[in-house]
Amino acid sequence: MIEPALADEAFLADVRGAGAGVHIWWLGQAGYLVAAGGRHLLVDPYLSDSLTAKYMGTDTPHVRMSRRVVAPEELSFVDVVLSTHEHTDHLDAETLRPILGRGAGLVCPAGTVDAARERGGVEPTPISEGETVEVAGFEVMAVPAEHPGPHCVGYVLGVDGLRIYHSGDTTSVPDVPPVEVAILPINGKLGNMDGVTAARAARRIGAGLAIPCHYGMFRFNTASTREFTAECRRLTQPSRVLRPGERLTI
Repeated sequence: MIEPALADEAFLADVRGAGAGVHIWWLGQAGYLVAAGGRHLLVDPYLSDSLTAKYMGTDTPHVRMSRRVVAPEELSFVDVVLSTHEHTDHLDAETLRPILGRGAGLVCPAGTVDAARERGGVEPTPISEGETVEVAGFEVMAVPAEHPGPHCVGYVLGVDGLRIYHSGDTTSVPDVPPVEVAILPINGKLGNMDGVTAARAARRIGAGLAIPCHYGMFRFNTASTREFTAECRRLTQPSRVLRPGERLTI
């Protein structure tokens, strides 16, 4: 079992003490917490074992590789949650309801509103490709994503003069505004790009820093970061591999 860099109370203490700046924590899979100026935003959090239970005894058992960073009920300070699409590791009822039940808002692609409402128990804010909404002091722009199934997007987040791109699940990256950080999947299967493609995509869009995600959660659907980091070095693309629960301060 992969142990987080910080978990539970140690993780929460790091969030509380982060101070000035824009901060990003990896929560595992495609989940990230972003904080700036006392405001907190989650993208695609998966903080339960719902998929492990769902697929137990099937041909694709979702056996966890990494321990959970934090229980969702401890994230009462979160202002808004973004979901890139309706696959459960990006829109998980067992994660969403404890967070949204404490007052956080939910933003999702327009085509997933019904699923988001059912799983989250709240009325979500829909967003379509090319549209921008402002929530909790964050500017959120939806951009295209190429992934099997309908209604998938990525997000460009603007906060305190900085931009963070979270691609969601995708096999390609669209043209996006200049970003300080690009968060990209590297598992190379089930409708996602691999590490080499992700590194090249980050270089093409001129990302200040590339961060890999969508690995290290389930044994049947993971990848090594070696190819990603090697290709980033070859391309002179700055990159950073985070451990679950680890903070990046921009």
